[in-house]
Amino acid sequence: MIEEAAHLEGFLPLSYRTPKERDYVRFLWETFETNVEHGKYQFAFLAYHMLVMSFVYFNIWQIRQIKPEEFATALIGFGKDMEKSLLEATSPFTFHVVSESHVMRFLKLIQCDNGKIGAYTKLVKDRNETAHSNGNIFFSTEAELVIKVREIIRAVTEIQGHSESIIVEGYRRFLLDSADPEVREHAEVADQVREVLIHGSYMSLIDLDFCAQFDIATLADDPNFAGMEALHAEVRKWVDGDDALAA
Repeated sequence: MIEEAAHLEGFLPLSYRTPKERDYVRFLWETFETNVEHGKYQFAFLAYHMLVMSFVYFNIWQIRQIKPEEFATALIGFGKDMEKSLLEATSPFTFHVVSESHVMRFLKLIQCDNGKIGAYTKLVKDRNETAHSNGNIFFSTEAELVIKVREIIRAVTEIQGHSESIIVEGYRRFLLDSADPEVREHAEVADQVREVLIHGSYMSLIDLDFCAQFDIATLADDPNFAGMEALHAEVRKWVDGDDALAA
């Protein structure tokens, strides 16, 4: 059960900008595992749902980072204070100020249609039902929780698939901006990939896999192509498991 649920880890960032963010995600994993081990499946589901919403927030943060104009347009209709808060946010967890049902609408920016948004919103409604004192235990057995976890993983996989094009767009921009060691943030290739791409963009292992599959030959005419090849090779090390990050 825990091993199957752990598939979600591949969708979560390899690194967090602050220890508080890292500790929060670790706390949720520990809470999920402890409740599963003690047969408290309903509480395990609540922790797992919070992990999934964290994934959604990180995904939306990447949209905001890579498509700032589209993101700003999507804020039309929000109150001025909330719009300002989201535009000036310094952490993906700022998105908690938007109701979980409404925050899913940002996924339209990665071409999730209304039908899919409705399915993702239903996961929020399911969480709401289990979190209220309504006299019902919705997950009294491990088998019941497994069914829900599989449903969630399917949804997360679908959302991640929709994000591929925007991740690749951001990666292409990273290669162009980072190819010259004289002007980029870090002289060493490994440092630039780790700090700017992975750490700075909350990249997950699956995000990096999208990057690793990018056809770098499309940039071969750039005068700094050799620098891009070095960066791309470093990304492939991460995907192939040759590197590790002490987050």
